[in-house]
Amino acid sequence: MTSALRTPPARVERVVTDADFLKFREFFYRKTGIHFDENKRYFVDKRLVDRMEATGAANFREYFIGLRFEAEGLELQHLVNSMTVNETYFLREAYQFDCMTNSLMDELATRKRPGEPLRIWSIPSSTGEEPYSIAMQLLERWPGIHLHDVEILSSDIDTQVLQAAQRGVYSARSVANLPKHWLDKYFTRRGDNEWAISRDLVAAVEFTRVNLSDPADTQRFRDIDLVFCRNLLIYFDDVSRRAAAEALYDALSPGGFICLGHSESMSRISALYRVRRFADAMVYQKPLTGEAP
Repeated sequence: MTSALRTPPARVERVVTDADFLKFREFFYRKTGIHFDENKRYFVDKRLVDRMEATGAANFREYFIGLRFEAEGLELQHLVNSMTVNETYFLREAYQFDCMTNSLMDELATRKRPGEPLRIWSIPSSTGEEPYSIAMQLLERWPGIHLHDVEILSSDIDTQVLQAAQRGVYSARSVANLPKHWLDKYFTRRGDNEWAISRDLVAAVEFTRVNLSDPADTQRFRDIDLVFCRNLLIYFDDVSRRAAAEALYDALSPGGFICLGHSESMSRISALYRVRRFADAMVYQKPLTGEAP
């Protein structure tokens, strides 16, 4: 009795051609508003190949067909999670948090009726460092926190980072900028290189998945008094950047403020906002009803 030796299956070589890249780039842009330049080609190709391997697709065409026609959108979410870059730390660009507690919150509070909450929206949330920084800054440096109800909302398109934010466990590098008494007060040390944030702070932030380019996602955000949208619009092109600025404008209450990243300028994106210069930072404001931008 003899048995034939089986030849092992040939290794599938998955590649992304120039035409594949352009087709995917246009599709991803329509879905998210994020535009990939040619200089991101290696980054995009590697993650596409990783997803092809994870799903068992033999080539880009097979993977892309499945991606486009999957009703539940689960693979698109996996792809979004792999394509978005999330690197941040506590008290990043801290001068804007100082502006919040030294100037913005007092001005916003004067326009509130008794019992009406002040609402702050952090987008993108990334792994939570920004919304938790906002919460700690208010608790430590804004006396009005004892007089007013403040709601903190935080959103991201990436579901994995939202889960990480709700776990609230951070590296020593991430917490390096925090004052020692904040670290001792709001965190518990875990081992040599991890810090877990207070569950009270986790409970104080409402985390939601939001695609800033999807009106169905953003239209539920209204009467927001202060938006932190930092280092997100740099990934958009002019058209999607303008659409995002308009969505944020609609979300803001009259007189509400928006803080952008230090390299971003709302003045180059939209004429809807007016510039406000405070001692700590320059921010952008939705005019009060009846005011011109």
